[in-house]
Amino acid sequence: MSEDRVDVRKTYKLLINGAFPRSESGRSYEVATAEGAFWANVAQGSRKDVRDAVVAARAAQAKWWSATAYNRGQVIYRLAEMAESRRTELGEHVAVAEGVDGAQAEAVVSRSIDRIVWYAGWTDKITQVLGGSNPVAGPFFNFSLPTPSGVVGVLAPQDSSLEGFVDSVLAPICAGNTVVVVASERRPTPAILLGEMSATSDFPSGVLNIITGYTAELSPTLASHEDVDGIDLEGAGEDANDLASAAAGSIKRVLRPRTNEDPSSLRRLRAFVETSTVWHTIGQ
Repeated sequence: MSEDRVDVRKTYKLLINGAFPRSESGRSYEVATAEGAFWANVAQGSRKDVRDAVVAARAAQAKWWSATAYNRGQVIYRLAEMAESRRTELGEHVAVAEGVDGAQAEAVVSRSIDRIVWYAGWTDKITQVLGGSNPVAGPFFNFSLPTPSGVVGVLAPQDSSLEGFVDSVLAPICAGNTVVVVASERRPTPAILLGEMSATSDFPSGVLNIITGYTAELSPTLASHEDVDGIDLEGAGEDANDLASAAAGSIKRVLRPRTNEDPSSLRRLRAFVETSTVWHTIGQ
């Protein structure tokens, strides 16, 4: 091998429908470390990439929801296994992105993996906790059952490159939704790495779709898209009100960020589910 060999530098791609394309626009942008030095080239997604991801998410949603809750939990748990096996690489990216030392980055990775396991355990418990049997007058059984909203758009937190990303994405997926997420504009690489791991975690194509690029360019398309059923505005910043107004045009569910939220809160699990009521006669 030549001593003057040139290393192959990675350009981080999008994740759409189980594939890792560059943006259809052909653009990329530079991502810097927390100290401002060059770190990586990342695909700069376009509005068409967002629309393509929504199409993929819609096509995958019925298949994902029709899988058993146990199976969905196993798929999510497999993602935790993959993240555990690549925790060193994840830690490096978190340290560079967030400007923390190795021990702090390792703690972030550990908490993120633990959260993935937590959501894996919730897939077969959501119905028990959010559903119920209702007392009615007459010879009927009456049940309230939570069902997923459908396709959920997520604007990932801008500062929490991995831990916040996991919470905002895994909660709707756990509940049976499919997701199109715009990753942190300044700190996208930990999210992209986790997306790469999902490809070997048995996630059906289209369940998780990750778009990288400029949030201000991509978020209006996601918020106003009529085939998106809900949107998480965690990473919207000062544009949250305008995006919520855009979402109202197609009657989306809107989740707004809260500061200092209890990690064990079920608000994210409740945010993108609908309640279906089933009546059934009692046999004589």
